[in-house]
Amino acid sequence: MNDIQQQAEWITRQIMQELAAGKNHPPLMIPVGVSNRHIHLCREDMDVLFGYGSTLTRMKAVKQPGQFAAEETVTLRTQKGDIPNVRVLGPLRNSTQIEISVADSFVLGVKAPVRMSGDLHDSPAIEIIGPKGHVAKPHGTIVAWRHIHISPQEAQRHGLRDGMEIDIQADGLRAGVLGHVVVRVSADAVLELHIDVEEANGFGLRNGDLVYRINPTV
Repeated sequence: MNDIQQQAEWITRQIMQELAAGKNHPPLMIPVGVSNRHIHLCREDMDVLFGYGSTLTRMKAVKQPGQFAAEETVTLRTQKGDIPNVRVLGPLRNSTQIEISVADSFVLGVKAPVRMSGDLHDSPAIEIIGPKGHVAKPHGTIVAWRHIHISPQEAQRHGLRDGMEIDIQADGLRAGVLGHVVVRVSADAVLELHIDVEEANGFGLRNGDLVYRINPTV
């Protein structure tokens, strides 16, 4: 047997082992959470926009523990355009982060990168307008990368690890596969797929719909 044949057999064995391992994991059904444009504020920017010492007013809870949609809203502004009534999500964070859609980036005339939360390096500048003042942010605007939240126990049960990518199948009239869905494992996570409005509309998905994992991509 030559080297090429040996290499081919080794690759085949590896593929078969991975497929067999995947069959040992129970099916993973994931509720959908559709995310509209929103903003996370730091304490310093909250003080400027809403007044020193101001606090967010809880409007409704979101699925992930401790997080909520606030009654407060802001306007996003660039030289090209404005987007008013952008919801603030709480609680306050260490850094301000603006999450918009691709269509929103056309309105604002910025090239917002598709990123995971917190990855704000070289992201576009934007002005934030509140009732008490305005803040010019040198960076902080992104389009959120599609991802799932999952607890460590559930991740282990399904053979998932933090940072890996999986493929998700959506059924229905606009069925399709969402590739490169990043897994985010955290202790207090509730199982949920986070996608933005554009992605949800493309697949005909609404809050609470169920999708399922088909295979990891890495």
